[in-house]
Amino acid sequence: MMRRLALTAVASLAALSAAAPAATAASGPLPLPLSLPLLQDDGAGTRLTVVVAGSGNPEADGRYELECEPAGGSHPVAAQACERLDQLEEEGADPFAPVSRAAMCTQQYGGESTARVTGTWHGRHVDASFRRTNGCEIARWNGLRPVLPNVR
Repeated sequence: MMRRLALTAVASLAALSAAAPAATAASGPLPLPLSLPLLQDDGAGTRLTVVVAGSGNPEADGRYELECEPAGGSHPVAAQACERLDQLEEEGADPFAPVSRAAMCTQQYGGESTARVTGTWHGRHVDASFRRTNGCEIARWNGLRPVLPNVR
């Protein structure tokens, strides 16, 4: 009985896998899960507002405008920040994505610093918050330096 049940399951899976390519070809590609952000590049470039607070360094805290291509705005190191953003895009990284809820993070505290980045990055909408409350959040912040200041 168990053997017949197993053979029936294998036959059913084989039939489904044979039908899937035909169904996909007829109806187009399968839709992406709704949980994945769809970031479209509309060619609008990079224009970000960076707000930093609680760093303990009055030179780091504040509101900065960053524009790239060409680098400019009130950001203190605009050229380096734009270079870093270009590098992250070339790597296929999204530095503005939140830390996964499934991530295993070290329980270390990086201080009171917070940051919020809004605007567009290579034409993609950005609205991201940063803090230094655990190892994952600290790494996320540090990965975006010098867009975000070097704080300890």
